[in-house]
Amino acid sequence: MIPSNDTSPAPFGALAPNAAQAAIIRLAHNSGLKRGAFRPWLSRLVNLFGSGPLDVLYQGASFRFYHQASATERGALFNPDYNLQELDFLRRHVGAGGIFVDLGANVGTYALALARDVGPTGKVIAIEPHPVTHARLKFNTEASGYAQVRLVAAAAGPTDGELMIETDGDNLGASHIVTGTPTGKAFKVPSLRLQRILEEAGATKVDALKIDVEGFEDRVLIGFFHDAPEALWPHAVVIEHLSQDEWTDDCLADMHARGYVEQGRTRSNTLLTRE
Repeated sequence: MIPSNDTSPAPFGALAPNAAQAAIIRLAHNSGLKRGAFRPWLSRLVNLFGSGPLDVLYQGASFRFYHQASATERGALFNPDYNLQELDFLRRHVGAGGIFVDLGANVGTYALALARDVGPTGKVIAIEPHPVTHARLKFNTEASGYAQVRLVAAAAGPTDGELMIETDGDNLGASHIVTGTPTGKAFKVPSLRLQRILEEAGATKVDALKIDVEGFEDRVLIGFFHDAPEALWPHAVVIEHLSQDEWTDDCLADMHARGYVEQGRTRSNTLLTRE
């Protein structure tokens, strides 16, 4: 079962790791145990010395990580280099005063990391529809003191309206848009076109964009590139390709046709730029 959030959470720092938990986290950080295969075991070990979420710093931001039922939160807790290749790529294209868009922001491991880079004169637009995850993102944003982060409690989609989302198993980060028959655990969330989200946020350009929406990337991006002015097309893109077989249209091919060039690939993501 996915743990829900505390409706009246203690301030950040109140749930700092105790000595035993901190020792386990340091061991992971400084060894091969930080790799993905070991993280569920580490999470269970940490839980033996105190259950519940943990307050830690990650990429310069403040996070309360519910590591027990979220692969993303486990990854960032136990691996200081989590998604570092992607973050370094994005940082090369987003500097002070820049605009970064995070589609499928989860608890903010990209959005809040880049918020420090854009600074108070820049803007991060973090889009996360799941109410539990969004609440965690909101807490982490406020704990980090990043007023430059604009939160959007909706799913990006091909039209404005509503979509159904559901979670497979107990990994909250695997929540996805329902494209087939929904299960009994599916529920409705607001849906907004990416162009509308950007315009309502006052964005006149996008320096970089990351999208990880569990196989719904094509439905978000193809319509956006078809309808939005080129001024809003992001210069750099990180797109998750793990669920590429769920696309109904090849949005990577569509991006290549619009002038995007692949700059690299990680296990999970394709990195592209457009000059």
